[in-house]
Amino acid sequence: MKRTKYCGLVSEEDLDKEVVLCGWVHRVRNHGGVVFLDLRDREGIVQVVVEELHSPEAYETADKLSAEDVICVKGKVRRRPPGTENPKLRTGQLEVFAERIELLNTSELLPFPVEEETAVSEEIKLRYRYIDLRRETMKRNILFRHKAYQIIRDVFVKNGFIEVETPLLTKSTPEGARDFLVPSRLHPGKFYALPQSPQLFKQILMIAGLDRYFQIAKCLRDEDLRADRQPEFTQIDFEMSFVEEEDVMGITEELIRTLFKELLGIEVKTPFDRVSYFECMERYGTDKPDRRFGLELVNVEDVFKNTDFKVFKEAIESGGTVKAINFNAGELSRSQIEELTRLVQSWGAKGLAWIRVEEGKLTSPIVKFLREEEIKALLERTKAKPGNTIFFSAGKKELVYKVLSNLRLHLAKSFNLAKDGFDFLWVVDFPLLEWDDEEGRFVSLHHPFTSPREEDIPKLIQALQTQDIEEKKRLVHSVRARAYDLVINGYEVGGGSIRIHRRDLQEKIFKLLDLSEVEVEEKFGFLLKALSYGAPPHGGLAIGLDRLLAIMLGLDSIRDVIAFPKTQKGTCPLTGAPDYVSPKQLKDVHIKTLEL
Repeated sequence: MKRTKYCGLVSEEDLDKEVVLCGWVHRVRNHGGVVFLDLRDREGIVQVVVEELHSPEAYETADKLSAEDVICVKGKVRRRPPGTENPKLRTGQLEVFAERIELLNTSELLPFPVEEETAVSEEIKLRYRYIDLRRETMKRNILFRHKAYQIIRDVFVKNGFIEVETPLLTKSTPEGARDFLVPSRLHPGKFYALPQSPQLFKQILMIAGLDRYFQIAKCLRDEDLRADRQPEFTQIDFEMSFVEEEDVMGITEELIRTLFKELLGIEVKTPFDRVSYFECMERYGTDKPDRRFGLELVNVEDVFKNTDFKVFKEAIESGGTVKAINFNAGELSRSQIEELTRLVQSWGAKGLAWIRVEEGKLTSPIVKFLREEEIKALLERTKAKPGNTIFFSAGKKELVYKVLSNLRLHLAKSFNLAKDGFDFLWVVDFPLLEWDDEEGRFVSLHHPFTSPREEDIPKLIQALQTQDIEEKKRLVHSVRARAYDLVINGYEVGGGSIRIHRRDLQEKIFKLLDLSEVEVEEKFGFLLKALSYGAPPHGGLAIGLDRLLAIMLGLDSIRDVIAFPKTQKGTCPLTGAPDYVSPKQLKDVHIKTLEL
């Protein structure tokens, strides 16, 4: 028998018609002379009725079936008797009256049921991923992803882009995360690197004159894993020539608007808000803020500029900062505050200063150190009222931002403060470079191919000419990048920039990054040469597809939108990867392993 219809697509147009269905037995119910089967495939479930008097052979087969056996059914579509309809199913008004059943394969007892929300560890689910993917939610996620691919391609093609694949075996570069390395059999001692992104190749495509490129690209990074990270991930990658920032952001907004409209039925308002990096850091302590709730950071340096409270005084005098958050979503107990104190200590803070505002008085270990005018100014600045708790962080700006941004998110999650829906924004005006104390040099905030603002280029030239490191830092830190990050609900979903298209400027950036001429030639010589042959102005963006889809579906982990993900330890329980290989395989690629 050859399948003529998917189970979940049986509809009114099939009434009184013969269909052939194939799928998995979801449930079996024998009512004595009549067997009811719920038959499932990727499109859904339909009820099959098998009567002993009507089809003895089919009944005999059906009577022996177990859950997850694979069968083929031939029969007529009819309406269910009144009162037996199932409104939870798309096919719930109909059933298939079986004439013939063919058993294609049997199933052993499953390691866990296919029914939803089964309490099973992630390790077991990933080991038996083929079972996990039979569940309705997982199947829905994979089909959702499939539909997203079609929409993405349609949007880009409509806007004049061409799809180009870039290599998976490429060259290791010194900037960014750790590379996955692949030893070369034909070139002993040399290695390919798996691409962290198609960045250099898409720039080369612009130099080649292909003008508008896109790719749904597989990227790989050897980094520590979290819920929203995987060693291999997928990004929507595109590049455009003869454009400025607004052109790239405009295409991105059209793509996001179309995905949300066609996949979720949600109208997304464009253009998205543009917020500067500096404003984000000052208000939220992060460059990927979740703005669906308040609890914004409040600068109180001036309130305590002449304070006697040692912690605040030392922070301000050392060039640091003092910031506060007013928690106004309910009264906190002393034990809750102590728990929050332990939490911020795990983020690197020495402690958590706080003041609880009560009717007619303030409760806090630090109130006795504060002047009356300081308290008055603080309450006005934070708009604190009875029942509120003010939290403080003092010290180096980087630590204060980290502590309060994490505290803000923790409080919002604990007290369910975030509004429903989606908040979209562009973060712009990033610093081009930042100083890395550990490495003792400047590093790129995005990547070294990001163009500085045209009006800031003289500062870069000046910085290269000065020998005073503090003056160099001052100049470089004031240079803004032509970069833009897309943030949704507090997650960085995508990022891009207008690229450097002039060789002389790219060489200056490499010099500021303290890369030697030998290293530059070895790692980026091909790019510099390409920039010498008429490179057009160009820019682009990459969106983390896994993360975007997880946000759209309201999922906590990107693993739930990937068919075969790795665990948080980077392993694949299904296949056992990574695994050992034979000595012969190692010899072929000139590799020896050492036990350390």
